[in-house]
Formats: sequence, C-alpha cells, structure tokens
Amino acid sequence: METQLSRAEKLDRLFGTPAFAVIIAILCNAMWGSAFPFIKLGYRLFAIDTADTASILCFAGVRFMLGSVLVLGGSLLLEGRLPAMPKGKILAECCALGLWQTTAQYAFFYSAVALLTGAFGGILNSTQSFLGVIFAHFLYGRADRMTPAKALGCGIGFAGVLIATLGNHGGGSARGVAYMLIATILFTLAGPWNKSITRRADSFAVCFVNLFVGGAALFLLGAVLGGRLEHWSVLSVLDLLALAFICGAGYIVWALLMKNNPVSRIAIFGFVNPVVNVLLSALINGEPLFRWQYLGALVLVCIGIWLVNKAPAKKERAR
Repeated sequence: METQLSRAEKLDRLFGTPAFAVIIAILCNAMWGSAFPFIKLGYRLFAIDTADTASILCFAGVRFMLGSVLVLGGSLLLEGRLPAMPKGKILAECCALGLWQTTAQYAFFYSAVALLTGAFGGILNSTQSFLGVIFAHFLYGRADRMTPAKALGCGIGFAGVLIATLGNHGGGSARGVAYMLIATILFTLAGPWNKSITRRADSFAVCFVNLFVGGAALFLLGAVLGGRLEHWSVLSVLDLLALAFICGAGYIVWALLMKNNPVSRIAIFGFVNPVVNVLLSALINGEPLFRWQYLGALVLVCIGIWLVNKAPAKKERAR
C-alpha cells in the first residue's frame, strides 16, 4: 500500500514540476484541438446526417464510454492499480458532474459540431478561456479579481470571435453558434466543480465516473430517440478510438495538471487548441485555411488568451 501511495505522490510531484506541466499542457491542448476535426470526420465515416441528433448522441456516448476504459488503463499504467472508487455523497457528486460536464455539455457540443465548420466552431469554443476569467471574478471574489490586463484580453479575444463570424456562420447555422456557446458555458462552470472533487477523491476515479456515467447517458438518450451507428469500417473504428484516446488521456492529464498547478500556469496554453483545430480542419476535412476571418480571429484569440493569463502568473512568481 505504501508503494502505491508513493507512486501516486511521485506522479503529483511530476505534474507539479513547472517545466513538465508546461509541456504537457501544450500537448493536452493540441490533443483537444484535434478533437473537432476528428468528430466531423467521424460523422462522415459513419454517414451521420447533421440533422440526426439521436445518432450523434450515440456516437458521442460510445466515444466517452471507451474513453472511461482508457482512464482505468491509465491508472494501472501510471499508479500500478485501479483507482479507488468514491462512495456515498462523493460518488453521487461524481455522477452529477458526469451528467453536467459530459452529458449536457457534449450533447450541445456534438450538435454544434454537426452545424459548424471545424475552424469556426473551434474559434467559437475558445471563448471558454475568457468566460472562465469572467466567471472567476464573481465566483472567487478577491482571490481572482478582474484586472485591466484580463479585461483587455477578454475584449480582444471576444473581438476575434466576432471577426470569425463576419459573413460566416459555419453553413449559415445560428443554432450551431448558440449550441456551441451553451456548451462552452457548461464546460467553464464545470471547471471549479471538477477541481473541488479531485481534491477529495482519486483523480482517475473522478475521470472514470465522469466519462462513463456521462457517456452512458448520452448513448441511452440517443438510442431511445432512435439513433444508431452504422457503416462500421476500419477507418471509422480508428477514428472512434482516436477520439476515445483524446478524451481519456486528456481528462487524466488535465485533472492531474489542475490538481497540482496554479490555473494560470497551464491555462495560458489554451491558445494551442484553436490553432491546431484550424490547421487540422484544413488538413483532414479540406476546409479553407487562409480565410481572412479565421486568420484574424486566431491572432486576436491567441493574444487574448495570453493577456488574461499573463498577470496572474507574475503574481504567483512574486509570492
């Protein structure tokens, strides 16, 4: 038992090392940036129509349930044991988090993906970096006040998002824009909740319950509504496994980063997400890369993310 605990402590120390945390945060955001184009590719490979919400939910549910299995594998690989599952009120809270962060958020997110281009949807989704700063001002009070630098960063970032919408709504879908904004708000509000639970329970167990319960609810909801996954092939299975790895590995890594680092140390690298998204959307799905709205929006969004995280990082070093 002592050996297992020492391995967990070594893992926490590793993820708390600033240089290592920076590298992993960049890789994690790059993985998340690749999710959007791979989801759109999956819709094509499984021949899922953009209006077939039920099948979209089934697709999402299978991905997250597979991701939850990978979380268990990650626990065995990194800690040498299966995670200690929470019980009682903490288990109930983990299930509720799964229904909020995975089921509710991704029901809107996956529906938005079907209605938007990958590049535009990814840029729109980057608003979570700025909404997090705004919400933190009201949730944490003096501990995380809005500063002039943060306000400027939010303003520049939202300006970038507005530029991305000029003359373009990802296929003309205002509904897709609304869905993505709702998903972004749900994700942002789930952040402090997730961090709170991982302080009271095994990080791997929280990730597993979150993904499995949330994924199962998505699949069951889609199945009840008449959804199904057809046109299975080697490519469609590989795409689904890649998405499962992105969510499983991403949840593990991000939970460990959030547990062992100040948020400002790792949040600044959120700019990697939309950049990778736009590049892979062009490469995988043939979307236009040099559309001026996307390039201009990317520059402003990246500057905004850098600004909102720059000021807190200086304060932490001063302490």
